[in-house]
Amino acid sequence: MMDLTKPAVGIIGSGSWATAMIKMLEDNKTDKSVYWWVRNRETADYIRTYRHNPNYLSAVTVKIPKRHIHSDVRSVIGHASIVMLNTPAAFLKDALKGVTPEMLEGKIVVSAIKGIIPDENQIVGDFLQERYGIPIERIAVISGPCHAEEVSLEKLSYLTVASQDTDAATRVAAVIGNRYIKTIVSDDIYGTEYAAVLKNIYAVAGGICHGIGFGDNFQAVLVSNAIREMAHFVNAVHPIERDIKESAYLGDLLVTAYSQFSRNRTFGTMIGKGYSVRSAQLEMNMVAEGYYASNGIQQICTKLGIELPICQAVYQVLYRNASPATEMRLLAEKLT
Repeated sequence: MMDLTKPAVGIIGSGSWATAMIKMLEDNKTDKSVYWWVRNRETADYIRTYRHNPNYLSAVTVKIPKRHIHSDVRSVIGHASIVMLNTPAAFLKDALKGVTPEMLEGKIVVSAIKGIIPDENQIVGDFLQERYGIPIERIAVISGPCHAEEVSLEKLSYLTVASQDTDAATRVAAVIGNRYIKTIVSDDIYGTEYAAVLKNIYAVAGGICHGIGFGDNFQAVLVSNAIREMAHFVNAVHPIERDIKESAYLGDLLVTAYSQFSRNRTFGTMIGKGYSVRSAQLEMNMVAEGYYASNGIQQICTKLGIELPICQAVYQVLYRNASPATEMRLLAEKLT
């Protein structure tokens, strides 16, 4: 097991959330080293030269040593005692290509990904256990409510770090907390990760309803039903005592459903206004995790016999070409 008295943190990913995590780590006062894997070699070269990510949160100044920025994921993982995964869920397997279970042995592996691995229909924690043999107590999950854009502006934000080993969660929280990032430690790794997946689907639903012309009154009803639906699902897949009103569940749902920075709400709004899935994805140039999550959660619900009317409605629109207006009006009849 690696010595974590002076941790080395490796960030895997180069999008907006990964860039925000780099800023959090830089502004944290803990004595540590930070390494960053950037997929594209030209982008890595640009960041080394100009100290900014040219594609995401470009106002953030990157202060870590140039030699710590790599386009070889194995190099970053080799240096790290804490590995933070920040890619979209759909691209995680490709990002970890060439990484072996031995390379991750003894490390804390953190999922900051809020999605489902598409082919396996697994949350990241389950995928890491099955594919890489990482013990559950060495896996942690970071959840919101927290948008990358507000991190870049140093707006006061809260993150929940969950692990079945709360000592591991505490170690992760210790390297990301700073004057504008407050941390909460939890042992509900499954509930927080599934909640982070589901809230993206609910934000897509809210966007679709906005796109077809439903107003704030309906949005409030939708979100109040969504939190009950979320509680029903997480209690079915991992029944422990939890308070669904805590920030990692209700708080993350609210910010994703309502915020101007929510890419899932934006994606849903475009679908509600008549965009095809493909055209909405191309115009956004960012990944809306709710799209992939919708199919994954649908398959899990079918397998386990769980009824989630809001998730089902989003699935019908995104994957069965149902009319957004018709599907949401049918959904409205089921909400209370």
